[in-house]
Amino acid sequence: MAKNKGKNKAFAGISRLRQNYGERAGSERITAGKRVFVAMSGGVDSSVAAFLLKEQGYDVTGVFIRSYNLDGCAERDAADARLVADKLGIPFYVFDFEEEYKREVVDYMVKGYREGRTPNPDVMCNKHIKFGLFLEKARALGADYIATGHYVRLRRLPDIFAQSVSGATPKSYFSQKYRSSLFAAKDTNKDQSYFLWTLKQEQLKYCLFPIGDYLKPEVRAIACQAGLPTADKKDSQGVCFLGRVALEEFLKQYIPEKRGAVLTTDGREIGEHNGAQFYTIGQRHGLDLKEKNAVLGLKTRSKTEPHYIAEKNVAENTIIVAEGDQNPALYRKEIELADVNFVDSVFREEAVMARVRYRQPLTGATLRKENSAIKLTFNEPQKFVASGQSAVFYSAEEGSLLAGRRVLGGGVIK
Repeated sequence: MAKNKGKNKAFAGISRLRQNYGERAGSERITAGKRVFVAMSGGVDSSVAAFLLKEQGYDVTGVFIRSYNLDGCAERDAADARLVADKLGIPFYVFDFEEEYKREVVDYMVKGYREGRTPNPDVMCNKHIKFGLFLEKARALGADYIATGHYVRLRRLPDIFAQSVSGATPKSYFSQKYRSSLFAAKDTNKDQSYFLWTLKQEQLKYCLFPIGDYLKPEVRAIACQAGLPTADKKDSQGVCFLGRVALEEFLKQYIPEKRGAVLTTDGREIGEHNGAQFYTIGQRHGLDLKEKNAVLGLKTRSKTEPHYIAEKNVAENTIIVAEGDQNPALYRKEIELADVNFVDSVFREEAVMARVRYRQPLTGATLRKENSAIKLTFNEPQKFVASGQSAVFYSAEEGSLLAGRRVLGGGVIK
């Protein structure tokens, strides 16, 4: 009985969302009846996004984005997306972006690992595929908006208000009427704002994120109440295009193995590895150490602590490990960023909250510019900071009026 009450409560939230969409936009109400293309991945989140938009009166079209995939799960996902579209009674199409995905996402990732970085393919997929090619094609086919199942909140704010919270000036705005601002999702555990820092105003003005104000259990409850075929489908894990293929095995198709030395922070050789490109900062397993117990984290009579990768040199094919997870060699106080983007404002030196990996708790930092370089200086040193990953910064204050912490922007860690 309690379970059914929870589902009914979540389902009742549909009317709440329908009402609030216009209110969030200020005087620029989002008008029902507009045409929306929803990127339907075959999962429960995008399925519910499509359902909610249809409930609000939008003219919804479902689209499955076919991209590069190794284990055949894409066909199963496309079939699930089609089942949901049939259930909702909406048109359904497949957009084939496999070649573009291979070029913009897969090749980018391989190049990054080859050069010693740890790239984030999800960020590039959002930048080039979902909010690039998909948005462009949807608009060309007559869509007023696109929507996805991302856990993130979008607010369209009058310029005068955006100026007061960002420090930007009206002259820097693309639009003199409204700005689109991203905010962390209500569900802090599922929040995906970390992956969306590359988005720009000319993209966001055509975007909708229907589930950002819901908790994951509420989303599943809505799917159950609506009878969606994906209601009980498990969430995908790991790098999306790999499926069940291990990352290292995939990379070995492009990067040859080459044995190299594992060194301690004082230069002592304690083992070997299969190639510096296959490892990332903070990694603990996968090294062939002479001190076998160290890699497993087992205490010996000498009280050996686990070893973690602190640094790697692709040119020399060496890896440096630090003993103990509190070792100073594992921490960085300051990082420099490349390809920096500001979502709804312009750069200014300010105190921010930041994270350098997905789901990491936000930490205080200062955003500043040194000559032409943009840097983040953390209030406290941060552990396991990997080159190639994204650093995303948020507003220092969390205002209740704006329902969460605002995404200021982000960049790629050098």
